[in-house]
Amino acid sequence: MRIVYFTHSLLSCWNHGNAHFLRGVLRELIALGHDVQACEPAGAWSLANLLRDQGEAGLEPFRAAYPELSPLAYEPGTDLSALIEGADLVIVHEWNEPAIVAALGALRKNRSGFRLLFHDTHHRAVSERAAMRAFDLDGYDGVLAFGQSLAEVYRRWGWGERVFVWHEAADTRHFHPPLVELPRDGLVWIGNWGDGERTAELERFLLRPAREARLSLDIHGVRYPEEARRLLAAHGATYRGWLANAAAPAVFARHLATVHVPRRYYASILPGIPTIRVFEALACGIPLVSAPWDDCENLFEPGSDYLVASDGAAMTRHLEQLRDDAGLRAALAANGLAAIRARHSCAHRASELLSILDRLAAPAVEAAA
Repeated sequence: MRIVYFTHSLLSCWNHGNAHFLRGVLRELIALGHDVQACEPAGAWSLANLLRDQGEAGLEPFRAAYPELSPLAYEPGTDLSALIEGADLVIVHEWNEPAIVAALGALRKNRSGFRLLFHDTHHRAVSERAAMRAFDLDGYDGVLAFGQSLAEVYRRWGWGERVFVWHEAADTRHFHPPLVELPRDGLVWIGNWGDGERTAELERFLLRPAREARLSLDIHGVRYPEEARRLLAAHGATYRGWLANAAAPAVFARHLATVHVPRRYYASILPGIPTIRVFEALACGIPLVSAPWDDCENLFEPGSDYLVASDGAAMTRHLEQLRDDAGLRAALAANGLAAIRARHSCAHRASELLSILDRLAAPAVEAAA
């Protein structure tokens, strides 16, 4: 089967977490024998920022880790019909320009022989509803939503049985425990500052507990303004700057534990959706402690696969336990890794995508309400 995926960028993970999952799942589809092509707009915002920040060297970790992936950059005005020629399946990520989304929908309405899916991996359906409703999805066969709560939003918008839950997952070909254990020390947190939407949560569940537990804290990510860096320094944390996602396993391998601080929308309005970092951390066998997050879809087993802190004091206690109890660290690492290997790898998601295709109706579709 020929599969074409329109992404914002496969090359760059600079403030673009969707690239993590896509790299893994597209590689798994290739391994299954499918002809896979990723298409991204030339000069994509994420890639432009990566090159400005790191130069061409910033692309080397991706190229070394994913030699089988060669995304095609297309210029504005490119004939999209040529890009999807011979495709059996076309998937379009929600971080594409509305004009691209609409143009591909128009092609689908006028051409049979392939199926067209919209892939949503963000909270904008509830945080920026008007912007998401402005996407013209007329002609799309279905929607892939990265959580049940997001799928329910699309069902209310009229998609009914044509919206499918397709969680993110870990690329276990790359994200796995170190082959040789080395000394571990302190905490690590990998995440972008963004727009400051969880500043209070980061101080409450990460910065202050790490300091109180007397654990060193390394922080990797981008878009940290000066005031954010001052806050990190005030708590004794070390800001390390951008980290290529492909380099994350080696960083996890040097630390005792990591922390999950969900963004507010995933802790409240869209429960049950973990970030990609949860999957990747557990796949690497590093113990994880989470701020309050409702795993209402039962993806994992809280307390066994990872610990949950109800407040800052509980987070401090958990970190102290992990600091002092090697047996607890080993048990959490083993259980989290087992959960990933059993049901949350990119290989699992590739198989789920093929099952979704089998469940879709005949190619002819009616517009969603």
